Amino acid sequence: MSPAEPTALQQGVLLLMLLALNAYAVLGGADFGGGVWDLFARGPRKEAQQEAIARAMGPVWEANHVWVIFLVVLLFSAFPPVFAAVSVAFFLPLHLVLLGIILRGAAFVFRARMPRREPPYGLWASLFGAASVVTPFLLGAALGAISSGGVRLVDGAVRVDPALAWFSPLSLMIGALALTLGAYLAAVYLTVETRGALQEDFRRRALGAGAALAVIALVLLLVLPSQAPHLWQSFHRPAAWALLLGGLAAAALSAWAVWRRRFLLARAVSVAEVSILLWGWGLAHWPYLIYPDLTVAGTAVPDPTLRILLIVSLVGLVFIAPALGLLFRVFKGEPEAGPTSERPG
Repeated sequence: MSPAEPTALQQGVLLLMLLALNAYAVLGGADFGGGVWDLFARGPRKEAQQEAIARAMGPVWEANHVWVIFLVVLLFSAFPPVFAAVSVAFFLPLHLVLLGIILRGAAFVFRARMPRREPPYGLWASLFGAASVVTPFLLGAALGAISSGGVRLVDGAVRVDPALAWFSPLSLMIGALALTLGAYLAAVYLTVETRGALQEDFRRRALGAGAALAVIALVLLLVLPSQAPHLWQSFHRPAAWALLLGGLAAAALSAWAVWRRRFLLARAVSVAEVSILLWGWGLAHWPYLIYPDLTVAGTAVPDPTLRILLIVSLVGLVFIAPALGLLFRVFKGEPEAGPTSERPG
């Protein structure tokens, strides 16, 4: 028996949720990626690299979490059974994500107010970097877990198979994919916000992250038929093939633009690449919110409630989106030039 078809209002709220997730992926994901490169900063320009990352992140790192808050509010307001299942099934990993976000923010602030030569500086720097690695990995693994079939609803109770949900190749690979995507986005963004030797440092990091991303994506495609046949079958849809080909084209164009030092083009196309990947996952997952027991139509609140929620959310976005745009415009200063030496950093 096929799942019931979602109503227009249900689809509208879900569209807003995917938009919020998309915004968090391309903005918050790059912030996490900045922490990754801060952790692995090396060479004669290590301090300059870290300062460039802090300068790029400083005005916006906290504001980016608006999107994940927006997403969570929509989830528990529009699809309460899904929110309840997620809260139970992902209790430990999501609390680790929350802890990572808090520790990462605290480390970023405390480190900024401390001289580099003082011993606590290194501790805060390591904590900031470690939290930037673990948090996006867990978020990506959570997306893999809800697609794996390891989270089930049996007689109204949530049952989790850890081997299938958390430690399956699918979840681990999607976690690695999320981490690497953030690192790639951060490196590409930083090529736009730096100049000279620093720009070349981040260009090399973008090329390395892009190569790792290609390998992970290939492995993920190889394990998909056995780990998530329902996702693999979605490729029978013409729209899925269109998104797949579009994603491959965006990935290739992004890599070419980085290689040819067309950094503004690389930034735009890398955003498109991540967005296509995310929307492709959403299409493949349709109409399930947690496969195979919780669907969009089966878990949504009544349409009158959804209508109010949709109106309030759209009104809120009218204020949030321009405010964030103004924040970026005002506080994103001139690119960091960095040292003139061209030795690899």
